[in-house]
Amino acid sequence: MRPLYPGRNRASLYALVFFAFLLLPLAVMGGAAFNDSAFPAIIPWKGFTGHWFEVLFADTKLWAAALHTLVVALVVVALAVPIGAAGAILVNGIHPRFRAPLYGLMIAPILMPGVVIGIATFLFWSEFGVGAGLHLSVLGQVSFIASYAMLLVLARLQSFDPALQEAALDLGASHLRVIRRVLIPHLRPALIASALLGFFQSVENFNVTLFTAGGSHTLTTYIYSRTRTGLDPSINALALILIGVVLVGLMGYEARRRYLRRRAVQERAGG
Repeated sequence: MRPLYPGRNRASLYALVFFAFLLLPLAVMGGAAFNDSAFPAIIPWKGFTGHWFEVLFADTKLWAAALHTLVVALVVVALAVPIGAAGAILVNGIHPRFRAPLYGLMIAPILMPGVVIGIATFLFWSEFGVGAGLHLSVLGQVSFIASYAMLLVLARLQSFDPALQEAALDLGASHLRVIRRVLIPHLRPALIASALLGFFQSVENFNVTLFTAGGSHTLTTYIYSRTRTGLDPSINALALILIGVVLVGLMGYEARRRYLRRRAVQERAGG
């Protein structure tokens, strides 16, 4: 007879409840995309349909907002990651007496509500004659996403051996070459993580974008504007597509990671 382990059973039950809590709303949301009902719900079920995907692909305003979202996210990543990395290098190399105040100043945007950042960005740049638009959304998002990048790069810098940099300089390398050939390769995982985090933070951003985008729309502000006239299940179809894209990306990443690990094991065994 298999012995009972109360602790293990409780952990399994907790994991089941936890994943149900996470996944059931997504399943309901995805199911509504196939329900032949004008209201996004699965109860009552009125029949299977793909009509809402047709409505989604015919919505030109939504796809324009999606394009704006993608452009803004890419520009935000291109600006926030270098700024955050430079800030991390500065904080890591500065005198300890000034490190804590500078660190607190640079992470302050993370602690501020998005509404405050959005309003402050709009009011500040309006003093210089810069009107609302996607360009202002980029500036507002960079102001706090760069702080996330700084934290990730700063954590990676804790494992960097300064002796490598000093040795490269002693051997005649320029500071620029040391950064390019020694520091950046060590920081590459943190830079990639910062880029991914910044991209998704920008895509899902609402508060800052709402106050800075003006008459332009990203996906979040466009969907918000649709709530005033009533949402239909085409939004569920969009969400289902986005979930599918993320899952495919995750599976592709995991497959590549396992492939590289197997190849590394084979190379060590062959060597």
